[in-house]
Amino acid sequence: MELRQLRYFIAIVDHGSLSRAAKVLHIVQPALTQQLQHLEEELGATLLHRSAQGMQATDAGKLFYEHAQAILKQVSDAKSAVTQSADKPSGTVALGIPQSVSGALAFPLLTAVRAAFPDIVFQLTEELTGNLTEQLKSGRLNLAILFDDGQLQNHFACTPLVEEEMMYITRADSQFACKRKSISLKKALQTPLILPSIQHGVRPGIEKVAREHGLEIEQVIDITSIAILKSALLADMGATILPAAPMLAEIERGELLAWPVSDVKLSRTVTLCASKNIPLTNAAMAVEKRVLDVTRQLCLQRVWPHTRNLMS
Repeated sequence: MELRQLRYFIAIVDHGSLSRAAKVLHIVQPALTQQLQHLEEELGATLLHRSAQGMQATDAGKLFYEHAQAILKQVSDAKSAVTQSADKPSGTVALGIPQSVSGALAFPLLTAVRAAFPDIVFQLTEELTGNLTEQLKSGRLNLAILFDDGQLQNHFACTPLVEEEMMYITRADSQFACKRKSISLKKALQTPLILPSIQHGVRPGIEKVAREHGLEIEQVIDITSIAILKSALLADMGATILPAAPMLAEIERGELLAWPVSDVKLSRTVTLCASKNIPLTNAAMAVEKRVLDVTRQLCLQRVWPHTRNLMS
């Protein structure tokens, strides 16, 4: 198996066509077809099939695509580690960030990295926490922002960033709005709640605290997308329990209101993670430091609300 075969396969999947992939790769289509056949013979599996929509990956092809991307990413990182200067880092750095943190951290971080390191190709990926974990394990990501569930240290090198308070959030004029300055957990859980699905980093934490206090969520609407969750809140379908950061724009405009949960500690630890097994390039280490600097600044300036800085 050759690296070029991996690149060829990825190009076919990305472009959905042998002819388009051949054009992008600057090779003739028969040669591309031959390399694909050699790859499938070596693996003993069919990776692609023709459909009305073009060339599409089979189940085996989808799995191989993920591994191929990770392998090529690590090869690229290895080259960068040897050739780049510590004083002027360059190369590609991929950082994954959860949807519920993106609103607070993504743009300030992107701006800071581009200003400080113009030779770094900085790739920000917004995903669900579970997807980010798998991509970091496989090497497709250099770094990821994850939520510490007590198990992260078993798999990754971790740096806690902030502790983020969970808030009870409703539409400003909602029938579910709180009449006081805060709300009890029991009262909040009796409300129809719009929450991310169970595999999301927020939901297990809420359910764990509820169980510890002999409570359970009475009514829940599962919505994984932050954008759709906001729409459901604004339609007054229920309330949510989330950090304020992903709703900050709507809260500042007065469309949504947020209250603290008064009788229990309901929070999550936002953590910067890297692989224990794959070394960071100089560029990735430069971005890692910038994440810490930007996060610290956002907390000090209270731009990232309801957070406690965990960095020394």
